[in-house]
Amino acid sequence: MAGAERVTLAMTGASGAQYGLRLLDCLVQEDREVHFLISKAAQLVVATETDVTLPSKPQAMQAFLSEYTGAAPGQIRVYGKEDWMAPVASGSGAPSAMVVVPCSTGTLSAIATGACNNLIERAADVALKERRQLILVPREAPFSSIHLENMLKLSNLGAVILPAAPGFYHQPQTVDDLIDFVVARILNQLGIPQDMLPRWGEHHLVSDE
Repeated sequence: MAGAERVTLAMTGASGAQYGLRLLDCLVQEDREVHFLISKAAQLVVATETDVTLPSKPQAMQAFLSEYTGAAPGQIRVYGKEDWMAPVASGSGAPSAMVVVPCSTGTLSAIATGACNNLIERAADVALKERRQLILVPREAPFSSIHLENMLKLSNLGAVILPAAPGFYHQPQTVDDLIDFVVARILNQLGIPQDMLPRWGEHHLVSDE
């Protein structure tokens, strides 16, 4: 199996809930084990931006997301914000990769300063200290100097900063195409196969004439 077999997926309170839900679906379809974390603010964003209403309790949310994505039993594991016994809270049990999408600038700041006030922040801290893959997908405009300094700090620590900034060279026709562009880039970073977005040069986008 190419790429990360176990992935921690965290959603926080920035706009762009569709990116997180689409990535979850793609990971499930690629038979990856997903450890799912979501903040209360992110649950509100999901309800605002999509037609999905997530149950508030981890166990009920796990059942809902498993049915929503067609996941196999146990393929998606949902944890509460203070579930300190979760595998993602320790270097001995955490997956080899973590994605925070969308990543709020507040979460970005907390991760950059080593705060561990909730399980999302702790899981990211574990990824950094264990030198594991950490992909942060901020969705904000414009960025302040504080945001940029935090991103630079995290990049220097080994995190991948992957802004939710879709390209247009593939001539998107729908909003889903724009969402898939960003999700495809995340999957590329994880080393997980995807066919949503052709790689540059695979197709001639400009005529020789």
